[in-house]
Amino acid sequence: MYNISKHVTRLILYMKANSTKLSQLMKSVEIPFIKTEVPEIKVGDTIQLGLMVKEGSKTREQLCEGVVLARRRKKSLNTSLTLRCSFQGIGVERVFFLNSPRITFVKVIRRAKIRRAKLYYLRDLLGKAGRLKQIFN
Repeated sequence: MYNISKHVTRLILYMKANSTKLSQLMKSVEIPFIKTEVPEIKVGDTIQLGLMVKEGSKTREQLCEGVVLARRRKKSLNTSLTLRCSFQGIGVERVFFLNSPRITFVKVIRRAKIRRAKLYYLRDLLGKAGRLKQIFN
């Protein structure tokens, strides 16, 4: 905690000396942590992502495949996806931060034609009713 407060005070002094705005300073701090190799992901895409899971002293990669229901903050360090995947026959929704170091890869499997910004209505649909119309490139 001490190291963080030390850096924050250093940044505040830097801001006052160079008369920079807080938003510019935050962007300059966030840029090194933003991943560049992430493909373009849209709502309605079926994606597969690898997630590093730590169990005791071992770490393993867990695959998660599902439909993107929502995407928040498109070009930010806090970019998040709401992913709906079926796990052992039960629909599970998880929120993933794209720039997290726990996410190893993201791959787009299929794209769908949608007319909504958020696909929360898919929560109530089961089986074939929950399918989306596929786009072929």
